[in-house]
Amino acid sequence: MRSSRWQAQGNIYLVAETPLTVELVRANVGDSDGFVEVRDRGEDWLQVAIWNPDGSLAEMSGNGTRIAAAWLAEQTGAREITVWVGRREVKARLVGDGRIEQELGPVIVGDPEEVDGIRFTPVDVGNPHAVVEGDPAELERIGPLLETHPRFPNRTNVQVARRLDAHTIEARVWERGVGETGASGTSAIAIVGALGGGSATVRFPGGDLEVQLENGRAWLTGPAEHIKTVEALS
Repeated sequence: MRSSRWQAQGNIYLVAETPLTVELVRANVGDSDGFVEVRDRGEDWLQVAIWNPDGSLAEMSGNGTRIAAAWLAEQTGAREITVWVGRREVKARLVGDGRIEQELGPVIVGDPEEVDGIRFTPVDVGNPHAVVEGDPAELERIGPLLETHPRFPNRTNVQVARRLDAHTIEARVWERGVGETGASGTSAIAIVGALGGGSATVRFPGGDLEVQLENGRAWLTGPAEHIKTVEALS
């Protein structure tokens, strides 16, 4: 079974309709940020699993689920799609110009903490995040340190971000099991939550994502693009 290669603001995922294993993922992930495994699907819904390059499973991915929705839209022509990742439901809607709006559900912003002199805010977006407010250039030092810190026995995603103005934030992200990536959808949501909520454009090296938080729930808007179909999995 062949897979297809997609990108969403610098996040590259391979979409596969074949059952995956840790070994298959590691052997075939290449330079991508992981796999979106389609486990079941209908005309306007699909059940997926998100695999990291190291063979671990992610509880959630904003960009990965947006890619999943774009993939199904290409297959069936649907414009409103429900994506399930485990028990988490993501509602996606094509809004034009290659952009998709997603409702990703509840967001829980914790109280600020400090470990090893690094102050961060923990945020749950269906997966764990540690948001540090500061110079994004510090990510290469802070990212691996927090990802594997004993405070996070299952590891965590890490973001270093700072506001440029009331509605614009610049950031870099260190994804659990991946390392630095060009962008991350759930990271964008975590950043906005940790830096005060509301609505904002989050500028990653890979591109901008639009976030709106309202009554503890999150909406994310950004593009997804089919790059090519790739060879059969080995």
